[in-house]
Amino acid sequence: MNVEIVDKTDTTMRLIIRDTDASFMNSLRRIMLTEVPAMAIEDVVIVENSSVLHDEILAHRLGFIPLTTDLNSYNLPEECPCKSEFGCNLCRVALALKVEDVKDMKTVYSGDLISENPDIRPVSDRIPITKLVSGQKIKLEAYARLGKGEAHAKWQPVSMCAYKFFPQIRVDEKRCDACKECVKVCSKQILVAVDKKIEVRNLIDCTLCEECVDACPADPSAIEVTWDKSTFIYDIESTGALPVERIVLESSSILGKKAGEFLKKLKKAK
Repeated sequence: MNVEIVDKTDTTMRLIIRDTDASFMNSLRRIMLTEVPAMAIEDVVIVENSSVLHDEILAHRLGFIPLTTDLNSYNLPEECPCKSEFGCNLCRVALALKVEDVKDMKTVYSGDLISENPDIRPVSDRIPITKLVSGQKIKLEAYARLGKGEAHAKWQPVSMCAYKFFPQIRVDEKRCDACKECVKVCSKQILVAVDKKIEVRNLIDCTLCEECVDACPADPSAIEVTWDKSTFIYDIESTGALPVERIVLESSSILGKKAGEFLKKLKKAK
């Protein structure tokens, strides 16, 4: 298997993965969505809430605020030595929200949450929670813990995780008269007219829609769109809970452990 990083930012990554198959790619995708742990608010103790939001709705909003995650310092609750339903400082982080003495109107943001651990905090300070007017107040304590996406979507560390086959486009120059009909319908500008010829550019952005094939007036079409079944374009976007590289490494490690366990059981079955 060969892996190439095509593009990378703080929260996104695009990979080209060669010499593999769709089953491996889908296994990796499913693990990123359901088994890579991330931190999220699970329990909320509301001391006072005079906002327009019911307590349950307020707690629900807090649960979906992405939190930065430290996988090296915290345990999953079911794996923590404390074995307590209330948790400890190795499996739980407390955050406090206290907003009062409002004048006129105030928007309560995720940045108003104060964490006992500066490393576990909202990914963005500008996520709106609710609005308060004069006389209204909120006072609560929230408790975050590690969890997995298979239990609830709030623990998914990725907001997008998808793959596609690597496109292959061939233009038959003998039958193509460069009428530019294919260029007009290509929204991604993959096909470009140059010196009375149609050239292929930015192949990685092709969506395999085959609109260019249908638009070609030649019969049969002078354009052929196929894909390489052993090469994939992989796009990953993190919620910010974990660095995108850590998500890829964690999912690969989990998949490796699953494969090892399967081999052990297979040997015992023999």
